Amino acid sequence: MTGFAVKGWCPSALRPMLAGDGLVVRLRPQGGRITPQQARGIAIAARRHGSGRMDLTGRASLQLRGVRATAHEALIDDLEALGLVDRDPASDAGNAVLTSPFATDADLALSRRVAGLLIGLPPLPAKFGVAVDAGPLRVLADTPADLRLERSQGGGLILRPDGALDGNLVTDETIAPALQAMVAAFLDRGVHDGRGRVAALLAQDPDALRVPGDRALPVPADVAQCPGKVDLGFLVGFAFGEVTSDTLSALADLGPLRLTPWRMLLIEGAKRAPDLAGLITDPQDPMLRVIACTGAPDCPQALGTTRDLARSLARHVAHSHTLHVAGCAKGCAHPRPADLTLVAVDDQSLSLVRNGSARDLSDILLSRAALLSDPSLLPAPRGLDAAQL
Repeated sequence: MTGFAVKGWCPSALRPMLAGDGLVVRLRPQGGRITPQQARGIAIAARRHGSGRMDLTGRASLQLRGVRATAHEALIDDLEALGLVDRDPASDAGNAVLTSPFATDADLALSRRVAGLLIGLPPLPAKFGVAVDAGPLRVLADTPADLRLERSQGGGLILRPDGALDGNLVTDETIAPALQAMVAAFLDRGVHDGRGRVAALLAQDPDALRVPGDRALPVPADVAQCPGKVDLGFLVGFAFGEVTSDTLSALADLGPLRLTPWRMLLIEGAKRAPDLAGLITDPQDPMLRVIACTGAPDCPQALGTTRDLARSLARHVAHSHTLHVAGCAKGCAHPRPADLTLVAVDDQSLSLVRNGSARDLSDILLSRAALLSDPSLLPAPRGLDAAQL
């Protein structure tokens, strides 16, 4: 499939991206943590300078939508006053570090150190990322990252390239040289187009980033996270990760917040589900089974609307399955395979991909109108009834 442009970079606060509804400004607070004061300030800024709509992303960022081009500078002023933006362009390298939402203060200090190391390295591809996931179980295993700092099965820390089974054991003294060696090996392979990823490189050459040192296996990965009570507080979800400024302001009254890569927010210290409209607090909620980008008209590359269809189909998706509705074959909202993926071909039809991603080819077309009028026509992932084609 074609018909979309790969920009090779993601928006940031200093470098917003133009969408159909205005500028998209992406925030990644240090360690994913937001104080109540910052959350209230973000909500005010989102209303003042944009549409008041925000998106939680699959990389634990918060995107402010509908920002007016003439208001961008004033928005940055407001965010800088909140301690959420550094005007130094080199700081964007530090934004490449993703920290587990369950991180301890020691893990957060490790993230800050890694961010500082990245700032001092040669320029990296715009989407390059490092995950700090050093808990007793890995919770970021399915979150995109190129290098991963994880706990080894023996209790130490390892630096593992994405796609490798094991990684280098590291200490406080050896993290920096190991990180530098892996990045140098990555850049030496000529991955300079802004879209190169470590996993793709290792798929071609498993030893491409192997550097000297003792090696170990990571601890097992945790199960998928769901809304509900956790040790640090309460996880709340949102349909398609969309948050309004009013909701963010209300959540700020409940405690500090942590961004997650599961399009949920962790409310620190909360012991029960908040009584607020627009939250997903039931782990069985059908809306957790559907993923959809913003679609048309907010995205200029989308060939059709997405969220109306995903919402109508949600309760027809089996509990163990995931449906991804994409506005184009780029599949930004969910680049990995899903049980079912519907990709807009135009405003009338969609391409169906079973057990694949939005970029996978399919010769099966479904009618948008038919699915909206009769959602039970949604086929099962592993085989279609010929009468439905």
